[in-house]
Amino acid sequence: MMASAPPPLLEMRAVAKSFGGVHALKGVDFALQRGEIHALVGENGAGKSTLMKIIAGVHHDYEGTLALAGVPTRFRSPRDALASGIGMVHQELSIIPDLSVAENVFLGSQPVGRLGLVAWRQMAAEAKEHLAGFGLDLDPKMPAGELPIGLQQLVELARVLFSGARIVILDEPTSALSPPEIERLFAVLRQLKAQGTSFVFISHFLEDVLAIADRITVFRNGNLVATAAAAETDKKWLIERMIGAGHEELEATYSEAIVLASETESAPVLTVRGLTIPGACADLSFAVHPGEVLGIYGFMGSGQLELARALFGKLPLAAGEILIDGQPVRLRNTTDAKRAGIAYVAESRRRMLFPEQPVYRNLSIAMLEKIGKVWLRPARERQIAEGHIKTLGIRPPSVEALLRNLSGGNQQKVALGKWLTERPRLLVLAEPTRGMDVGAKDDVLKIVHDLRDQGIAILLVSTEPETVLAMANRVLVLRKGRIVQEFANQTIGKDHLLGAA
Repeated sequence: MMASAPPPLLEMRAVAKSFGGVHALKGVDFALQRGEIHALVGENGAGKSTLMKIIAGVHHDYEGTLALAGVPTRFRSPRDALASGIGMVHQELSIIPDLSVAENVFLGSQPVGRLGLVAWRQMAAEAKEHLAGFGLDLDPKMPAGELPIGLQQLVELARVLFSGARIVILDEPTSALSPPEIERLFAVLRQLKAQGTSFVFISHFLEDVLAIADRITVFRNGNLVATAAAAETDKKWLIERMIGAGHEELEATYSEAIVLASETESAPVLTVRGLTIPGACADLSFAVHPGEVLGIYGFMGSGQLELARALFGKLPLAAGEILIDGQPVRLRNTTDAKRAGIAYVAESRRRMLFPEQPVYRNLSIAMLEKIGKVWLRPARERQIAEGHIKTLGIRPPSVEALLRNLSGGNQQKVALGKWLTERPRLLVLAEPTRGMDVGAKDDVLKIVHDLRDQGIAILLVSTEPETVLAMANRVLVLRKGRIVQEFANQTIGKDHLLGAA
């Protein structure tokens, strides 16, 4: 008689979860095997984040069952989940930059001696040994903030594993990494998988999912719609199940070459000459024309984010000249930039929006002086917000909804909408689709193209080649703070951008 197969390491049955009458999960079955990398993909709001938070112990008031190695359990807190061997590495890393590498690896569990004092030498030695198991030769005493973002992520992964986790949830682990850093991360994951660690890998980067996952599960509208071996799928198969038909323009950027067509006969809105930002980029010269999207592409750390901030008066220049409509401007601060007709959507929505405030206040914040010069006019704010909500397709379509209750894609629409009460001459977009699913990216793509068609000059900086290819008419590639190549009036694909960067 054959022995029965062991139960999955993690198994969920008929799991359902609602928020205020909205069904986030609808009777989902999910299983994670020992030594498996299981990827979750789907649009924002599809249900994958809710499932992840149930596994991690954040949500415990759900229907259905969860079992570890065949034993039913229900976590009441993240501490309960961690005690059962489940850890999580969040997209927003929790590394403390001023502490050493060793202190970050042992954060909250530092070894102590007989007198109750931290055993610094022991901690450094054990951290170095633990990281060496990942193939990392790091100085355990150096400040963690001095490490590249990819190594910071591996230090955080080391901390989770050091805590005893046998199941690790990775939330968008490659969103801020360059291709070499992604390969290093994947090498570590494969090594740990071979040692029996299991991973739930959540990502919007389908190429990365296909490269690392053993199995892939697709969510849509709170339902688990498909689970398949990664080797039996491709991007087209995944996208069709994530969003269905109707997003052909964005879908094409995942697998096909894109034709860049740039009309540059009109006088430029923005002209940059010899722009140098200390420690970021040097001798940049380019122009952006009305009705054009100029894409600035490069790996993380290439200087494109600093360029975007400098153009909005957030960083000083060491050299160079900035002209708007042919006239030199001094951008000493953001007020100068706004007066020059420049709008800026930062890479982090947290830095520019107010999650505890209603949508209408977030939409009006950039132009309060135009709405009411002496005192606030809430009725006028709501009226303007209602127009933006309709134009941009913000969901839910309520001016009173708290921003924190909106999906990431809809929050980004609000971030764009706050600048549209008075049309800017130049719109600077920094990572406008970071952390979004394909459907939300498609919505933002349509908004950007509509603004372009209205004659607004747009500068787009991004580390996501799909985003640049989908939005830009012309592309400049930055490498280590310098422009190394321009693509215009030609057919290019992701391989061209990656090769130039």
